[in-house]
Amino acid sequence: MELRAGYRRTEVGVIPEDWEVRPLLEAVRIASGQVDPAVEPFRSMVLVAPDHIESGTGRLLAKQTAAEQRAISGKYVVEYGDIVYSKIRPYLRKAILADFSGLCSADMYPLRPAADVAGVFVLSVLLGHHFSTYAESVSVRSGMPKINRAELADYSVALPSLPEQRAIASAASDVDALLAGLARLIDKKRDLKQAAMQQLLTGQTRLPGFHGEWESKEAGQIGGFKGGSGFPQDSQGGRSEGLPYYKVSDMNNPGNEIFMSAAANEISNATRKRLGATLFAPGTIIFAKVGAAIFLERKRILSRASCIDNNLVGFTVDTDVVDNRFAYYLLCHISLAALVSTTALPSLSGSILSKVVLSMPPLKEQAAIVEVLSDIDAEIDALEARHEKTVALKQAMMQELLTGRTRLV
Repeated sequence: MELRAGYRRTEVGVIPEDWEVRPLLEAVRIASGQVDPAVEPFRSMVLVAPDHIESGTGRLLAKQTAAEQRAISGKYVVEYGDIVYSKIRPYLRKAILADFSGLCSADMYPLRPAADVAGVFVLSVLLGHHFSTYAESVSVRSGMPKINRAELADYSVALPSLPEQRAIASAASDVDALLAGLARLIDKKRDLKQAAMQQLLTGQTRLPGFHGEWESKEAGQIGGFKGGSGFPQDSQGGRSEGLPYYKVSDMNNPGNEIFMSAAANEISNATRKRLGATLFAPGTIIFAKVGAAIFLERKRILSRASCIDNNLVGFTVDTDVVDNRFAYYLLCHISLAALVSTTALPSLSGSILSKVVLSMPPLKEQAAIVEVLSDIDAEIDALEARHEKTVALKQAMMQELLTGRTRLV
């Protein structure tokens, strides 16, 4: 294939002739030497850990000092302008440009840019698709995915001039500002939903035209709880066999925020019968019943007939008594963690769940409340879809800019 004028082939691909190819660890250097976060002045410094960083956005979610985190093990010193990159689980794409002097976890690399390298440009590279794909490919050698110094040293980066680096970073920053604005709006809508649930699901605020007393019933009086079935490893892996077989991890799949529609595993009805797996009807409300997943308080609704594994439980309601979506919102408003049995392995029992008391208005008022809350959910879904689309557009834009296919200067 003929090259465009002004471009050349390199080990990192086709790039503009005036760009340089440089090993990553010559564009930045890893700050070395650990300090004790339990003594001053380090004790009072901001300490960044991977959990404090939002995946893929370069956004720091929280600033806490080493003292506030009760840190005791060795940490790296971070200077203003360093890039802080999480070396564990690189598929999460966690990195920030430090706007402070402080510390970072030993699970992170503080990367100090060379004089002719813009830190914000390197951040764009580290969050970009090409580097992330590389980091994931070299990090799968052990139980804990991690990229080491030698692997960082093996990666080369295409570097434009410093003004063009800054122009590329500025374009990325503009999109990041849009994404941050959308994220704030989503958070605001979620807060609004929580406030509306607090008012409407307790009867503190009544919708126009509705009066009268609400009725209290135990959950076992309006429906039944049933645990899922064991899912043998040798039966997993099917993708298009008809029946979804949901695991706890499926609750994280995009599109499964309320209604479960995307399954990592499917089975045939013949396999279901062979396994003796229970088939749950559409509309069943599911949630974790065993382990730490209970404390995540995730509740979902099955959108079609499905199986669930034995770490999940399904709640099927009598729709002559309670609106299915209203029951879902009631469960979302209840802390399941408060019902956990005090055993070595956290768990929820059907007998305890059945005794949970739920307050309910007549069906017509339930439906009116569901309409209000569903409208808010629809607004949140639309904003999240816009956010995801913008993330995809940014990725495509950065692929153009970081390879020089599109020039800004």
